[in-house]
Amino acid sequence: MPLGSVLAFWGVAALLIAVPGADWAFAISAGLRRQVLPAAGGIVLGYLAMTLVVAAGLGVLVASTPIALLALTVAGGLYLIWLGFKTVRHPSTPGSARGEVGSRGGTLLEGMAVSGLNPKGLLVFVAMLPQFTDPAARWPIPVQLAVLGLTFVGTCAMVYPCVGVGAQALLRARPAVSLVVSRVSGVSMILVGALLVVERLVA
Repeated sequence: MPLGSVLAFWGVAALLIAVPGADWAFAISAGLRRQVLPAAGGIVLGYLAMTLVVAAGLGVLVASTPIALLALTVAGGLYLIWLGFKTVRHPSTPGSARGEVGSRGGTLLEGMAVSGLNPKGLLVFVAMLPQFTDPAARWPIPVQLAVLGLTFVGTCAMVYPCVGVGAQALLRARPAVSLVVSRVSGVSMILVGALLVVERLVA
């Protein structure tokens, strides 16, 4: 597989990851709870699962099956809405009680759901990854898809810990601002989830 194709995909992937969305909102909220690693780890594991689905050829099947895509979209959207409401009702602040060790496993699972149940991510993978593969290359297409997907996952593993740590460092001494930022993150997740559901039901 040409290195140039991997680098070209990495450039596109970095731009997509840099655009704030549900992943960013979740990472920021988790950063304020001092749960950066569980949150980032969950997001990465979710995208890793998505990579395996696409490399195995199941991504195209899901994306081309209206009922399956509808179910995934509604489930992902409703989960984001629920998570957003939970964040708004119990906003995170640096060192808050929600940041205790006992909830780290829950944060990991939440991160996996935020990225793994994101139908937008699946569609991006299905539509974008094949454009950077080379049928004439020595590597089989599934292997090329896996390499590209892992490139995306690796970039996420570098970006989202920085997002969480940055939120924690910048807002540690500003509890009032951190409260507002946490609630904005929650509202963002609600809006993204509602948009996913409405967009699929209206289409």
